[in-house]
Amino acid sequence: MRGNQLERWVALAQSAEYVSTGIWPLLSMKTFEAITGPKVDRWLVRTVGILVTVSGSVIALAAWRRRITPEIALLGAGSAAGLGAVDLWYSLRGQTRLVYLADSFLQVAFLAGWVTASTREERRRLDNSA
Repeated sequence: MRGNQLERWVALAQSAEYVSTGIWPLLSMKTFEAITGPKVDRWLVRTVGILVTVSGSVIALAAWRRRITPEIALLGAGSAAGLGAVDLWYSLRGQTRLVYLADSFLQVAFLAGWVTASTREERRRLDNSA
C-alpha cells in the first residue's frame, strides 16, 4: 500500500483542481468561455470536463481513504503529463489563451509531486526490505 503524506497532498491538490475545473463548463459554459476563450465544439469541452471530473473524483476518493495505489499514482501523473503537454503545446503555438500556459505549469507541479512521492515511497520500500 502506498500512502505517504506527500502522495496524499498531491492527490488532494490535484483532485481539487480537476473536479473544480472539470465541472465548471458543465455548470456554466458562458463563464468558462469568458476565461478560456470561445469554443467551437462545446460537446467536446463538456466531454473532457466529465472525464477530468471523474479522474479528480477517483484520485480524491483514494486520498480520502488513504489507499493511493500505484494505479492511482499513474492516473494522477499520467493525467497531469497529458493535460500539461496539451496545454503547453497549444498555448506556445498561440492557439489558446495564456490561462492554458498557466495551467501547464500547474500540471508540471502535479507531475513533479507524483514523481517525488513515488521516488520516496520506493526508497522507503527498499530500506524496509534491506
